[in-house]
Amino acid sequence: VIGQPAKSKRPKEPGENKIKPVNKKVKPKTPKMKERESADSSLKSQSILTQVMDKGRFQKLAATLSLSAGQSIELRCKGSNVTWNYPSYLDTFKDSRLSIKQLDKYGQLILANSTAADTGEYSCWLQLCNGNKCRKDETKTGSTYIFFTDKEELFVPTPSYFEIVYLNPDKPAVIPCRVTTPSAKVTLHREFPAEEIETDGTDIIYDVKKGFVYQHPTSDHKGIVYCKAESQGAPQISIKYHLLYVEVPKGPPSTTIAASSNRAEVSDSVHVVCTVLGEPDVDVNFTWQYPGQESKRPVIIQNFWRLINRGTGHTTRMSKSVLLVEDFEARDAGNYICIAQNLQGETTVATKVELN
Repeated sequence: VIGQPAKSKRPKEPGENKIKPVNKKVKPKTPKMKERESADSSLKSQSILTQVMDKGRFQKLAATLSLSAGQSIELRCKGSNVTWNYPSYLDTFKDSRLSIKQLDKYGQLILANSTAADTGEYSCWLQLCNGNKCRKDETKTGSTYIFFTDKEELFVPTPSYFEIVYLNPDKPAVIPCRVTTPSAKVTLHREFPAEEIETDGTDIIYDVKKGFVYQHPTSDHKGIVYCKAESQGAPQISIKYHLLYVEVPKGPPSTTIAASSNRAEVSDSVHVVCTVLGEPDVDVNFTWQYPGQESKRPVIIQNFWRLINRGTGHTTRMSKSVLLVEDFEARDAGNYICIAQNLQGETTVATKVELN
């Protein structure tokens, strides 16, 4: 056996090598682990993640795992500073069924009374910290996708009955109708005209961990769709997905600013509006600079956004920030500056309001 410690004193019984070296793998077998990693990169990513079985046994996890809904599961990751990732909704609802603890030599994740909605990716990694700065140790990670199967819930439940999916021409779009049973047969359907959408494996593919993926979205794909799943019983229908085609320029926010009036009387109410047109799924952050800021002049700032249909199937997000000055006075006269920021950068615009 490659990498077997030289001090072995007797022949190994069949199967013994699978069990005995488990606690000795990390240090004496570095060359062997490197050899295995190069042969199968998936083993590298699962080197620190195990499932706790009954009677104190541990099992290394494959890329996927299927359990029945209702079961509880305990996962462990070796290391003294472990970070976990799991389906985000467990955080959203502060679910008490989930328990995460860091012990001396491992991190522990316990999920009790599982449901179909818990289906998803569970991963962990070791954090390397230097003072306050931490980074992920790419060589010590673990990941598995767990299906919590439930014949009553073939689709992973979602909080809503209707979801919007944005079709961007320069990136794949995902219709996230994931299933709880990996063997289920899943098809994609258009609501109007009523028809099954062919999954050709090239432009539209089905990924059991993601759903249907449009590799190259076009405006022809827009409309309302749903998924259908079958597995040893009556077919089940997913929620509906509204596919909206979007095509707006990439880059810093396209921003405009306007005041209700550029000249104001004392005691007038003046509002200044900063508007951004952009991609539907890209958030915009607004900050303001205004004349009375240093003297802590009270103003009211409200931010909101909505989707607008620009015709020909294109949808744009209109984000607005409104700054309201009540009882205008001399110190409020001057430049009102709006800074709009998205992931691509920021844009600064300004307008002047003078006192009559």
